[in-house]
Amino acid sequence: MPDSLTKPKTVAVIGAGPVGLAAAAHLLERGLEPVVLEAGPTVGHAVRQWSHVQTFSPWEFNIDKAADRLLTSAGWNKPQPDHYPTGAELVEQYLEPLATRTPLKDRIRTSSRVTGIGRVGFDKVKTKGRETAPFEIRYENGKGADRITADAVIDASGTWFSPNPAGANGLQAAGEHDSHDRITYGMPDILGRDRARYAGRTVAVLGGGHSAVGTLIDLARLKEQVPATEVVWLLRATDRAKSFGGGTADQLKVRGALGSALAGLVAGGTIRTEAGFRVGHIDHEGERLRVATGAACCARAVTVDELIVATGFRPDLDFLRELRLSLDPALECPPILAPLIDPNEHSCGSVRPHGARELSQPEAGFYFAGMKSYGRAPTFLMMTGYEQVRSIAAEIAGDHEAAGKVELVLPETGVCNGPAPSASPADAASSCCAPAQPAVATSCCAPKAS
Repeated sequence: MPDSLTKPKTVAVIGAGPVGLAAAAHLLERGLEPVVLEAGPTVGHAVRQWSHVQTFSPWEFNIDKAADRLLTSAGWNKPQPDHYPTGAELVEQYLEPLATRTPLKDRIRTSSRVTGIGRVGFDKVKTKGRETAPFEIRYENGKGADRITADAVIDASGTWFSPNPAGANGLQAAGEHDSHDRITYGMPDILGRDRARYAGRTVAVLGGGHSAVGTLIDLARLKEQVPATEVVWLLRATDRAKSFGGGTADQLKVRGALGSALAGLVAGGTIRTEAGFRVGHIDHEGERLRVATGAACCARAVTVDELIVATGFRPDLDFLRELRLSLDPALECPPILAPLIDPNEHSCGSVRPHGARELSQPEAGFYFAGMKSYGRAPTFLMMTGYEQVRSIAAEIAGDHEAAGKVELVLPETGVCNGPAPSASPADAASSCCAPAQPAVATSCCAPKAS
């Protein structure tokens, strides 16, 4: 019998985060051969960037079932299901054991940044016979260029390293690039490794999503310790209610507490708010930053020492240029998903379960998974990603029935566009104890912001 009929299909998985490693676990269970390419030096490289952040969901929702089975076979001590892990705990207690103590250890290549994916012998234009040609994945591994071939590809590379800019029109604000020494994107560790950078300074946070909320709360804590610290919230929207969220109606209680805490801190004057602030220019003013809207002659402006941009993320599509993709023109996600997750219409994160069918592309054998599958939408849940890759692995293995049976129960936000919950400064103080996390699955896995 020819090798092509007996050799297991090889599947390249881009990214060794929670969803990428879950994909590898499901592929392995299906008798397929995963090869995981991770750009960072270790697994969970993106998660490590928000290691200080607590997830919105407890361990019971953060562990993939196939990964659990692999780890249990290796004698793993499962974390307490009701504990809310930080990013560091997610890596140390789950991702690292999965990558080092199970059969996945021989299938992960770190420091391997994918630079391009195509079809062997085919450019993007050529069609006849394309679907049977293997994929060629090119990557840089620190020693130079290398390549592998695969029968299918799952892109679970996430969006963490492609943050949105400060500019309100989706482009960098004028002067933003030249001010990079005073700008941080994402969620810096305000109370830990980055404390010295922000203590006693005037710090502006731009954004209205969970990343911004968590960062603002940490800065308020820092102000309690160092009163000279000043906190300015730059919000593009004119209404702050959406950022305050669902409060006690949120089934993800830690997430709900964040909004309530922020509302109390704003009401108590700890955080100064500049709503309707759409950044157009950023300039150095001596050793400080002048962050302004509109034209220089009539701009509304604030002067700060540091700017934290928490305006969300976008997918990196550059290395997929030679593949035939179909993406929603606004969200840059698979078109079938777009109406279900469009932040113009949805703020709850209640999304119909979906799998291989919705995530497939015109390029046969290529799938998006994890946060990258949501494009620019900020409502992704980690457990959504686990169900995605379970379905995709089944489809690649030829089990179309299992791939089509997509079932998932997601926590509801409870309040979509309703009024903000009331919160006193005392409430905010008591709620402050639980750090925030960016919207990872409507908030559960890896930070996202809006």
